[in-house]
Amino acid sequence: MSTASPLPRRQPLARAADEFWLTTVLLFLSVTVVRWLRDPGSTLYIADLDVALAVIGVLSGIILTGLMFSPPGRRAGGHMNPAVTIALWLMNGFPGRSVPPYVLAQLAGSAVGTVLGRLVWGRAVSFPPVDYAAVRAASAWRPASVFLAEMGSMMVLIVVVGFFLARPGHARLLPYVIGLSVGLVIALLGPRSGGSINPARQFGPAALSGRTTDLWIYLVAPVLGAVLGASVDHVVNRRFRIPHHERDPRLHEYLRSPKPSDTRHLGPKRRNHRIH
Repeated sequence: MSTASPLPRRQPLARAADEFWLTTVLLFLSVTVVRWLRDPGSTLYIADLDVALAVIGVLSGIILTGLMFSPPGRRAGGHMNPAVTIALWLMNGFPGRSVPPYVLAQLAGSAVGTVLGRLVWGRAVSFPPVDYAAVRAASAWRPASVFLAEMGSMMVLIVVVGFFLARPGHARLLPYVIGLSVGLVIALLGPRSGGSINPARQFGPAALSGRTTDLWIYLVAPVLGAVLGASVDHVVNRRFRIPHHERDPRLHEYLRSPKPSDTRHLGPKRRNHRIH
């Protein structure tokens, strides 16, 4: 049975609207960063791809963490990633009826944020090597390798998220951990597999740039990685017998709480109730 407190009936659409705006801002800022750092005509242009992606990774981590702590992020949980939404649902930390509106909102926000970037920054966004900030794999990387890298990265991220959520006293660190993890993936895998690990991050840019040949990889691999990560998380919980009252992966609750380290909002402890 889900440990997540059910949302009022009118809340799922309102929270999905928050996810739409969060993802829109995320994609607009992603396009903005890539436009200024990868456009040869920009005063901030970085020619070395590895260096550029390292800088982009740092900035992306900061942006993601900031959005999670923003008012919409605190209300909705700040997923901005369909794979994360699905993983939290599988980890009994998110209501299943809210998954479809969240995923649709995230994908729509991806498209709108990319279009907004094009409108604000003009034709420079559409020219190589910006290409609407669509990620791409290195030419030497085969599709199977890209798939495994994207899937494995997301699986590890979900396992890390589950580790922190299983320890309410440390859950307040999650936005920072997620921002750091995503930044590292971009810096390390960006020059290789693309380092997306987010279907919403690639959906809008790929659709507008026409780079749709390998789009299915960036849509499917992170979701499969999230499913595998959630499965590993369940196995770990059973192995270490984490009590039910200490295992409450409600990311949105921790973000919403004025004192995230205070676990009293999770409800009374139930004795001898363990996950089997």
